[in-house]
Amino acid sequence: MPRLLALTAATLAAGTALAIPPPPTPTATELAQRGDDIAWSITEGLTTEIGPRMAGTEAEAAARRWALARLKALGFQNVREEEFRMQTWVRGEESAALTGPFQPQALHIAALGNSASTGPKGIEGEIAYFASYDALVAAPDASVKGKIVFIDHQMQPAQDGSGYSYYGRGRFTGPNVAAKKGAIATVIRSIGTDDHRGAHAGGTNFEAGVKPIPAGALSNPDADQLVRQWQRTRQMRTKETALGYTPEPLRMNLVLTPRNLGQRASGNIIAEVPGSDPAASPVIIACHLDSWDLGTGAIDDASGCGIIAAAAKHVMTAGQPRRTIRILWAGAEEVGVFGGKAYFDAHGKERHAVALESDFGADRVWRVDFKLPDSAKPVADRIAAAVMPFGVVRGRQPASGGADIGALVQAGVPAIDLQQDGTRYFDLHHTPDDTLDKVDPVQLRQNVVVWTATLAILADSSDAELP
Repeated sequence: MPRLLALTAATLAAGTALAIPPPPTPTATELAQRGDDIAWSITEGLTTEIGPRMAGTEAEAAARRWALARLKALGFQNVREEEFRMQTWVRGEESAALTGPFQPQALHIAALGNSASTGPKGIEGEIAYFASYDALVAAPDASVKGKIVFIDHQMQPAQDGSGYSYYGRGRFTGPNVAAKKGAIATVIRSIGTDDHRGAHAGGTNFEAGVKPIPAGALSNPDADQLVRQWQRTRQMRTKETALGYTPEPLRMNLVLTPRNLGQRASGNIIAEVPGSDPAASPVIIACHLDSWDLGTGAIDDASGCGIIAAAAKHVMTAGQPRRTIRILWAGAEEVGVFGGKAYFDAHGKERHAVALESDFGADRVWRVDFKLPDSAKPVADRIAAAVMPFGVVRGRQPASGGADIGALVQAGVPAIDLQQDGTRYFDLHHTPDDTLDKVDPVQLRQNVVVWTATLAILADSSDAELP
């Protein structure tokens, strides 16, 4: 090729190359849709390398060390632990059996958090059956005194998890009611919607001045068996009393040996994506790091921690936001929301633009609820439009926040709830089945995309919208 033609060709080639614009920088939401699956990596890592993370134990301390290393490796700033102390309860030996009047049968039981101990020899007593928590409350003390109370009720699946607070009263305060009436122990049907032979753990509470009694939850199939035997005994009593017999009552042998270890260390893990405007109030996003000890805490709440960290990472990668994003991996939520309370004690007087929490499993987000000031209506509208393509509808009720941001929301901090599908959540909640295989990676990714789209809008909102 002649020299002039060669130079012309080179010039044209260079000009053509210069004329091609660079590809646009991907948005945070686009990164969430095609980027690294950070949420799965965190959920898998936490459940594989640490496993169960009972509050106040060495396992929870190991989880905090793991969390500090992981969040620093992801590039977050101001990563730190804020320690607090809390009363620590751990389970011991657990067994239950129906001992009469039929052939003895073992039952699957789990002690409730804060349960008292039966002692290693256990206790045995007549069962006082109550169809519901309300029936126990209404019962005369004489029908309870000296007996083992059983509270029966069957929670049903619901997309929004409704029913947990209603049926959960049997666990939350049922043993306290029974103790005040003179019961020697309380056994409840698990607060769950499954038919597996695994009991659902969870905390119970006793009022000041009420002496705690042993308290446990039966798996749903074992609760069914107890109910059938109670009904059979009742039928026998009706029939044989007419013939002059006094049939034996339904009895249970119960061994629960949990221990209180006293005040032990727990802590919150905090990390941040620093905003470009230090004067702007931060957006706080929360999950809880601890778990009950029966499973590995995959849906409750390793996946929640993965979701919020992944969303914050995608926003950070897309470019510095205006507002600081503060990540809270709270400790000791399961046994009394101690981490959320400790965060509020330390930071409650600081301004927060808005608070969000992921603590309802790993299934898809289907609805968004808002509790925002009137000035933030444009923000809510932008978020509703941004998440609609991912199958999320706008709710008509105010957001309530989650447990670990509850004190902030009660104090007036605005809140947004990205409501997850809870249809199968209470099949797994607080059971040995809360393991990694129950997390659907496709639905987990949808959570991250919806959270990222929401967080990106919040982190760039103006002071006129969110103070």
